[in-house]
Amino acid sequence: MTILIAIIIFSIIILFHEFGHFVLAKRNGVKVTEFALGMGPKLIGIKKGETLYSIRLLPFGGYCAMLGEDTASDDDVPEADKDRTFHSKGVWQRISVVAAGPVFNFILAYVFAMFIVSVIGYDTPVVYEAQAGGPAYEAGLQKGDVIRSVNGHDIHMYKEFRAYILFEGDTHSSMEIVYERDGTEHTAYVTPVENGGVKQILLSGGEYEKTDFFGVLKYSFYEVRYWISTTIKSLGMLFSGQVTVDDVSGPVGIVSMIGDTYQAAREYGALDVALNLANISILLSANLGVMNLLPIPALDGGRLVFLFIEAIRRKPVSREKEGMVHTVGLMLLMALMVFIMFNDVRKLF
Repeated sequence: MTILIAIIIFSIIILFHEFGHFVLAKRNGVKVTEFALGMGPKLIGIKKGETLYSIRLLPFGGYCAMLGEDTASDDDVPEADKDRTFHSKGVWQRISVVAAGPVFNFILAYVFAMFIVSVIGYDTPVVYEAQAGGPAYEAGLQKGDVIRSVNGHDIHMYKEFRAYILFEGDTHSSMEIVYERDGTEHTAYVTPVENGGVKQILLSGGEYEKTDFFGVLKYSFYEVRYWISTTIKSLGMLFSGQVTVDDVSGPVGIVSMIGDTYQAAREYGALDVALNLANISILLSANLGVMNLLPIPALDGGRLVFLFIEAIRRKPVSREKEGMVHTVGLMLLMALMVFIMFNDVRKLF
């Protein structure tokens, strides 16, 4: 059941990503030769119009194959399709096609967030408890206080406040926390402490509160923004050495996480399972969107780098040279993926 759920989640997220490329390609007149879910040998395929829609053996990955996208030139393209290749389109049209995949991941994350917020609401930035003797308690924060901002950054949900302390907090300097009590704003200066290797101010909060339709739209946006921001900051910590590769999970680790979540939620009923899996889907979809926008060869972000260079110099980079860069990048990504999967398996045992 865990593997089945994981395949469904991965398939939805990847399918929506590729659907973004597909929609913008069609809209810009690019011929899509195949729209595939999965990689490897083809299991089934249905040709509708000019596009083959297929399901392939390996359940991870997928692609939207566009005419002339990965060829050195359009010389072998039939004359009737010359103006329908990927490279025959203007640079900004191609940019929109490439960027559509990650953007659609953010849209999908927003849809999942709307489901969660409409059912259980959002986690309010209201203090539930300030632990006696802790930094927040000593600064005067009390149960019922509403956190409005920290160091000038507006707070809309408690998870934003908690993440700010984790990523930006400094045990050697205080943070300015603006909070509201009985309709009046107050300011407290709190210095985080190290607690179990994590920066904290020994404060708890985040009770969920339901909201109206417009509130669902608003807080779903904040939810997705939170996960995008968290992903970017986590990558920054990885590159700066603040976290190690052991803290990174690949497909095996993610499947294990999905399994643990499913087992923990199933005793509370189908709705609780759906809400928890939707939350994981937001995390994964936002992660995929951010990762694909990184300027790494073979990823959408790497392709966008070459397209922006073309837009600036008004002359395309040689397809052969770009292809070589993407090939090397793909090989390095595959090596990294194998290492991460090995690390996942090692952590399981």
